[in-house]
Amino acid sequence: MPWDLVIAVVGGLVLLWVVLVGALSLVARREDDPMTLRDVVRLVPDVVRLLRRLAADPELPRGVRWRLGALLAYLLLPIDLVPDFIPVVGYADDAVVVALALRSVVRRAGPEALDRHWTGTEQGLAAVKRLAGVRPQ
Repeated sequence: MPWDLVIAVVGGLVLLWVVLVGALSLVARREDDPMTLRDVVRLVPDVVRLLRRLAADPELPRGVRWRLGALLAYLLLPIDLVPDFIPVVGYADDAVVVALALRSVVRRAGPEALDRHWTGTEQGLAAVKRLAGVRPQ
């Protein structure tokens, strides 16, 4: 029985990853972004690493860290705004919640927090900043 839960969580994360890759790929094409498919595919693990590093940063306001903890709990729990068994849309709500959480972090902690904790490529950081609503300089 516990293996069913593990398989469901891993399957859900893989589907979320595919939805995010598709959405970011469409945004990159629409904005004539030089981001390659390899950059987009690598982006999701980099975003997970970013969220984990932000949540562990004691310099960030406690409210930001609480929001990030709530985001991670939301992504892990089987209860969603839109049930995951609905194709595409079921996992798209997770992508929207991640984008909203990143926007909230940037509003409270500033875009410098993203710069400090980002471990991926420059193109990936630019995509995350677009997702978080940071205007280019």
